[in-house]
Amino acid sequence: MKMQGCWKKRVKLEFEKPYMKELQAFLSDELTNGHTIYPSKENVFKALCATCFEEVKVVIVGQDPYHNPDQAHGLSFSVKKGVKPPPSLQNIYKELKDDLNIPTPSHGNLESWAKNGVLLLNSTLTVRANEPRSHYGKGWEQFTDAVIQAVAEQSTPTVFMLWGQHAQKKCETILADTKQHLVLKAAHPSPFSANTGFLGCKHFSKANEFLSKNDIAPVNWQID
Repeated sequence: MKMQGCWKKRVKLEFEKPYMKELQAFLSDELTNGHTIYPSKENVFKALCATCFEEVKVVIVGQDPYHNPDQAHGLSFSVKKGVKPPPSLQNIYKELKDDLNIPTPSHGNLESWAKNGVLLLNSTLTVRANEPRSHYGKGWEQFTDAVIQAVAEQSTPTVFMLWGQHAQKKCETILADTKQHLVLKAAHPSPFSANTGFLGCKHFSKANEFLSKNDIAPVNWQID
């Protein structure tokens, strides 16, 4: 799956930099050595395919893709239909219901959010099967920093939802001087931290209030 042209012209220079060539060599070696990588090759850039740059209203930053079979498909926190929603996503659904009274869906696929202007971006776009954080420090972080920087530099007011210290630290420098955007911070929705600052954060309603105040159509958080 190739990223949309609206993204290509904003990150094309990244593919010419040494770190990206080193990353590509690393991924090639992983496959040569018999490792399984998630998500599948066609879904690595799905976040930049499902949401056009000019239509981004909200950015939700995740960590690395799910590392178990049949889960990851290129969107942060999202899983394929037919796969049980992981605990973090279940807590996201709980907050969504408490905040906007949206019924809990029967699946964990968030593509409808992506189509409504929510950029579901992981910090690291690949992972070795059954080994979380296995592709950290290989170059993806620099690439996704460039993606976030591109959104931060646009004049259109945007909401950044930063759940957990990882997302907050990643975006700290990029969003340090932002004035036109709304930066929302909360604990990670993981069961280990959801009760200490995620549940009750009301980020979904706060995001829509901000967008409406800036004459931008609010996000339809209803999941198909």
